[in-house]
Amino acid sequence: MRYFLLLLINTFSFAQEIQKVDFIKMNAIVTPNAIEKSISGEVTYDFKVLSIIDTIKIDAQKMEFTSVKLNDKEVKFKNTGKQLHLFEGFKKGKNILKFSYKVTPKQTLYFIGENNSSTSSEQIWTQGQGKYTSHWLPSFDDVNEKVIFNLSINFKKDFKVISNGKLTNVNQNLDFKTWQYQMKKPMSSYLVMLAIGKFDKKNFKSKSNIPIELYLKPDDATKFESTYKYSAEMFDFLEKEIGVKYPWKIYKQVPVNDFLYAGMENTSATIFSQDYVVDDIGFNDRNYINVNAHELAHQWFGNLVTATSGKDHWLQEGFATYYSLLAEKELFGEDHFNFEMLKMANELAEASKTDLIPVMNEKASSLSFYKKGAWALYVLSESIGHEKFQKAVKIYLKKYQFKNVTTNDFLAEIKKFSNYDVENFKKVWLEKSGFETQVAIELLSKNKSIKEFFDLQKMLEIPFLEKKLIFENILKSNAFYPIKQEVIYQLTDVSIEDKKDLLQMAMQSDNVQIRQAVAETLQIVPLDFKTEYESLLGDKSYRTREIVLTNLCQQFPTDVSVYLNQSQNWIGFNNRNLRIDWLSIALKNPNYESGKQLDFLSELINYTSVNFDSSIRQNALEALLILNPENEKVLQSLVNATTHHKWQFVKFGKDNIRLLIKDEKFRKLFQDLIPKLAEKEKMNLEKLSKE
Repeated sequence: MRYFLLLLINTFSFAQEIQKVDFIKMNAIVTPNAIEKSISGEVTYDFKVLSIIDTIKIDAQKMEFTSVKLNDKEVKFKNTGKQLHLFEGFKKGKNILKFSYKVTPKQTLYFIGENNSSTSSEQIWTQGQGKYTSHWLPSFDDVNEKVIFNLSINFKKDFKVISNGKLTNVNQNLDFKTWQYQMKKPMSSYLVMLAIGKFDKKNFKSKSNIPIELYLKPDDATKFESTYKYSAEMFDFLEKEIGVKYPWKIYKQVPVNDFLYAGMENTSATIFSQDYVVDDIGFNDRNYINVNAHELAHQWFGNLVTATSGKDHWLQEGFATYYSLLAEKELFGEDHFNFEMLKMANELAEASKTDLIPVMNEKASSLSFYKKGAWALYVLSESIGHEKFQKAVKIYLKKYQFKNVTTNDFLAEIKKFSNYDVENFKKVWLEKSGFETQVAIELLSKNKSIKEFFDLQKMLEIPFLEKKLIFENILKSNAFYPIKQEVIYQLTDVSIEDKKDLLQMAMQSDNVQIRQAVAETLQIVPLDFKTEYESLLGDKSYRTREIVLTNLCQQFPTDVSVYLNQSQNWIGFNNRNLRIDWLSIALKNPNYESGKQLDFLSELINYTSVNFDSSIRQNALEALLILNPENEKVLQSLVNATTHHKWQFVKFGKDNIRLLIKDEKFRKLFQDLIPKLAEKEKMNLEKLSKE
């Protein structure tokens, strides 16, 4: 209880401070130092003192400050290690604060690729989601403090530097350039961004004349079309559907290596994961379309209007998830939209068995904020009618543009267009845990394809021979592909003799997903079906190729050389899934290219090193922990994973070390490794050993 009261008092105190001081604009010149992994800068803040206050605070994590001046006079200040406190030199009305700072941030600003021999892999980027920008830029952890941020960045001339807003000028001084970016409207600090790297750029304009810049690494120049497919169509659709013109002067998108999440909707400049940079084959398995639309929708929902507190976070993620699906509906049709909603409903229904935290709670899961939030909006739109919903959203955005909002603010606009019981809606969908599965089923069943799918699922327990004719008719029809996939999945345990003709029908499809269902479900490949199954190696799907190559090499060991020769130049996704699988299979078959076995092992071990992104390293480590787990370099790379900035890779490293040290043999191998480790690696390994 005491903790709760303290939290309440501190929150109230900070809210009062915002009411008394209004920070209006920041102009800063910053210089990242890739060698020191630090950043320094000169910052100017324009602010107004609205009423009497004794201390003004700026969030700043472990920063050093010099030359702190208020209204052109040097003033005393206090640096708490978390904030810069000012207690003299300001006056009621307009004030100007200037200072210099330097920091070596432990998070939020990341320096990537310094160990890679390829300079195209050197990158610097930020991820300030929530309240973390104060780790690299003196700013405000409270999202309710909105400021116009203008950044100028000094860096080496042969790199591209990207930040929020329009690039207004570039000055060069010897080997360095200064890129000057300007914003016109205010935003919360967590949306300030910086991305530096070797990038190519393509430009186009939306129908509303907004400049759009798309970036990729030079090595990926051939992937522009497949990575950014439908970007123009989605931008134009969202402007029309939302009914409010895109609120910023420009829009940029840039992928970076080892990004922490799928994407981040920084104001006017989205950063996203390199994993979504795909060629025309990878596009069929994992593409950027949904993330692209999601981050773009945030430019309105989250950036233009920002949730006041964590409990209203669904106003950002729920809206972005829902509108990204509306964009996909525009591209791929009603059936696609409904099946995506069904996938989310299944996830939510399953999660509701253990997830008891409702949407309107700052501790709610991402699944709740994103997908239950989206479902809530779908129910609301269907209940009051799409046209009324659209009008309410438009008014809501215009009324609260560049401001902060609560759930009640949004629902108040819904009330103006409908007699719908929004209070009950709020209780059921936002304040209560669980998922309204029956409501979801009733809504989805309005779609003909979904109804056919549900009817097909009801046949799961019916004997195969009684439904075979129905399956044949479905596979011959123009039914939406998930329905045909369901037929294949229901054939999993049927004998090959009984289902072979149906599988052959499925294999005649030109749909990658339907053929992939065959690859996934066919456990044993009969000889008279072998040739057709081998044809899957040529499908435009890296996922299908991975499944089929592994299966064929296991079932037909005498043909391994044929399959490995056929696939020896495959790379696959950015995580090199096909190349790493190929090396694993080659090493399991020592008679294949026997003179090159050491080269194969060396290449696979090299992929575990710091020269590569964590996704490649993890794939290679997973393979080697089966093939050669006692190798010193493998174990050292596993320990190094615990020092990575990406929490998912850190978890992978720690979990596997915990598992291995249960065996005394590996515990000793790790102990012998300690003298060869860097200090942080030693510390992490010793800590894990003592658990």
